[in-house]
Amino acid sequence: MALPAADRVRPGAADILKLLAPFPGRAAMACRIALICALTAYVTSAYGTMEAAISAYVVFFLNQPDRVMSIVQGVAMLVLVTVFIGIVLVVAMFALDNPLWRVACIAGLSFGLLFVTSASKLRPVGAILAMIIGFLLDELGSVPFGEVATRALLYAWLMTAIPFAVSVCVNLLLAPSPRRLVGRALGRRLRIAARALLKAEETRDALKACLREGDASIRTWLKLSAVDGSSARADIPALGEATSSTLAILVAVDLAAREPSGRLPASFAAPIAEALENMARMLEAGGYPVDIELDLPDIKELPTLARIAVEDLQRAVTRFAVIETDANTESPRPAAKSGGFFLPDAFTNPEHVRYALKTTAAAMFCYLLYTQINWPGIHTCFITVYMVSLGTTAETVEKMTLRIGGCFIGAILGTAAIVFMMPVTTSALGLMAIVFIGSWFAAWIAFGSPRIAYAGFQIALVFFMCVIQGPAPAFDLTIARDRTIGILIGNVVVYLIFTRVWPVSVAGRVDAGLIALKQQWKKIATLADSRARRMQAASAMARLGALEQDLAMMHYEPSWVRPDAQWIAERRNALAKLGVLETPIFLLAERNSGDTAIDAWMDRLSSENGSSGAAAMPPAETETDTFAALQNLGNSRLSQLEHAAPTNAAKGFTTHAAA
Repeated sequence: MALPAADRVRPGAADILKLLAPFPGRAAMACRIALICALTAYVTSAYGTMEAAISAYVVFFLNQPDRVMSIVQGVAMLVLVTVFIGIVLVVAMFALDNPLWRVACIAGLSFGLLFVTSASKLRPVGAILAMIIGFLLDELGSVPFGEVATRALLYAWLMTAIPFAVSVCVNLLLAPSPRRLVGRALGRRLRIAARALLKAEETRDALKACLREGDASIRTWLKLSAVDGSSARADIPALGEATSSTLAILVAVDLAAREPSGRLPASFAAPIAEALENMARMLEAGGYPVDIELDLPDIKELPTLARIAVEDLQRAVTRFAVIETDANTESPRPAAKSGGFFLPDAFTNPEHVRYALKTTAAAMFCYLLYTQINWPGIHTCFITVYMVSLGTTAETVEKMTLRIGGCFIGAILGTAAIVFMMPVTTSALGLMAIVFIGSWFAAWIAFGSPRIAYAGFQIALVFFMCVIQGPAPAFDLTIARDRTIGILIGNVVVYLIFTRVWPVSVAGRVDAGLIALKQQWKKIATLADSRARRMQAASAMARLGALEQDLAMMHYEPSWVRPDAQWIAERRNALAKLGVLETPIFLLAERNSGDTAIDAWMDRLSSENGSSGAAAMPPAETETDTFAALQNLGNSRLSQLEHAAPTNAAKGFTTHAAA
């Protein structure tokens, strides 16, 4: 989900309430995660496996909204963990009895895995695997002889296999199919579009969020729906066209909602909104609408922009799931992805090595800290390093901030559970109920908005560390205290290293993203196939949302890492201009025209003096000229920003710095 506009990075009370508000599927996801965690706690209690809290916490990394990806990810993780435990077994044969070699092996394996994590497609899970290997090698150092070490590794495999097995079973029974998620997502977008036609001001943020989401996740679910059989293969092309048509509907509604001359009279807005609501109900019920008819008044008397909006809405609605065919063009196919397992710059970009070195250094410092002072209770500092560290300073500090907040919330909840609930809990079923309640709360936050998701993960970790102290209910507050202190130490160590040693700003990613975004918009008008054109537009809108997030994230960078205010103001201004050009570019491209206008807009954005390109874009001479009207719309929006953006951008940055 795309972030809101980056005017306020730190959410206020009203923003937090919005972030915590329910949306379709959120409660079901939280209940599913809570059930898996509770069952994992019950099974680990029955088997008496070590570190049962980690078993419950792993559940948060295994599950996705749909059942196919959840099951595939669980099985893949189990295979990886099995392989890496085998590696630990081999390494332990040489390093078990020698503390120096053991430390060297932990550092070497950590560096290797973290490098692969940064430079390959293993990124989502590589840090967790590095943490598991380091933690296992550390634990093996305390066993008296080899046979016990072997049994400890088998129990470690069981510690990770239990949540995988439970997740697969529960997801097979309860997780929604990818096809259902496609219908739910498209239905939600159509309902937002319908409300925006009738109440433009109240739905402005929701409409913008839909445009910033892109359609990558929906198209992924479509592919997965063919894998699990929830969609007939014949329906997938039609649903793909429905996804493209939904984007066209959202853009046309955005034009009608944002432009005063584009507002639709009730005689047009009401029947279109009713049709969109009916289409949403069909999609959510498991089907998709075809042969839709719209009975609208004559559009000749409407202003030009309103007429353009109605024409596009009527075309997108009546041909909602109709597969577009063109004798001169082939059906679009996804572009082949370059490269294999490793990223193109895996062995040329020094940032991958630096990330591995920084994270390993932080982890080893924490490891040596708690081993040398003989305080094993704070071993969570070692675990925290791998959970918190990310590629850029801003991401790491943002994640750390959310995790510290989540740490305090989780500690309060865990301590309250120990004091008020554990004394009356006498069985594993009682512990299971406590875990269910705490994990439901954490999952509600973790699987909601990405702005606060990491706080939910931290709440879960600290809560589990507090209440799951062994195979039976326990009341030791010292364990909860020590583990919370360890998490805070890990966060502080990561902050100091990632802000002082080779700090990486997101500035480079923003500049590269801006260049790619401009090229993407210039390419749209050259695509003859409507489906490929709409897919490109959806990707460009999602990229713009990601760049807005990166700029907002710069608030977390220290002053010696963050670019100056002028740099941020210029990039924010450029993104704002690209944002206001989305609608006219898309509508021009839909008419297979506008190459010259789009090129001129991109050149105007690239020029140092924004007004230099205005003369190349004459305003519309007549309201009946659709091309000229859209060209004039883009010119007008750019001119407004060029007069207001420098002051507003600087003011916005001042707000960030003072927050």
